[in-house]
Amino acid sequence: MRNLARTAVACMLAGLCAAPALAQTSSADGIAQYRAMLADGNPAELFEARGEDLWKTRRGPKNASLERCDLGKGPGVVKGAFVELPRYFADTGRMQDLESRLLSCMETLQGLDAKKIAATPFGREEQKNLEGLVAWISAESRGLKFNLPQAHEQERRSYELGKRAFLFRGGPYDFACASCHGEDGKRIRLQDLPNLTKNPGDGVGFAAWPAYRVSSGELWGMQRRLNDCFRQQRFPFPGYASDVTIALATYMGVNSKGAVSIAPSIKR
Repeated sequence: MRNLARTAVACMLAGLCAAPALAQTSSADGIAQYRAMLADGNPAELFEARGEDLWKTRRGPKNASLERCDLGKGPGVVKGAFVELPRYFADTGRMQDLESRLLSCMETLQGLDAKKIAATPFGREEQKNLEGLVAWISAESRGLKFNLPQAHEQERRSYELGKRAFLFRGGPYDFACASCHGEDGKRIRLQDLPNLTKNPGDGVGFAAWPAYRVSSGELWGMQRRLNDCFRQQRFPFPGYASDVTIALATYMGVNSKGAVSIAPSIKR
């Protein structure tokens, strides 16, 4: 009888111990299935179509299109450019991600005011046009592997700055980017948090952005995603297309080398 009792207790304890693991697996599987269903007819496709049209349409004071914009692979070359950004551009003398590079092209080619666009709230006016452009350009590199260049001194410097910013703790909660994304196995509510200090895998973390946010019905680029991260840390946003945000993208992008881009993906 004692052996039977011990066996019963052991089974109960094993069941209790396994319950959290099963719950976690079930939650992760459920979210994966939810995303898979939404991906079939991803609303980001509407943004992609608009972005392609914006790329080819003559606009601005100079009545020009963006078809001569150099995203790093030569004027007008789009395919493969996204998975190599941010990178150093000699014509501007600075590191640029996709959004900041588009601002430069919109200003030089079309005569639009880059500073005014950068100061415009997300989802409005030219910022909304940027969402479409980002969606289309990233989609043109879907399925390709990230391979950010690190040959130039400023590219390596940006990576180190991004690493420092990622690990920096501060604010009322003493948070850092690494508080949520600095180690394996972390979750918030039902959401798995990828470890961005290393390559988290294909289509995870950096390789999943930009993304269509179901909760807001909008396309979020990396600049907007980082803005929300700073908000959650109770930090002030360092500014659209600032050196710090580009450095953070450089750090995450270099760490994602070899990961396959699924952008624009879909998020809750």
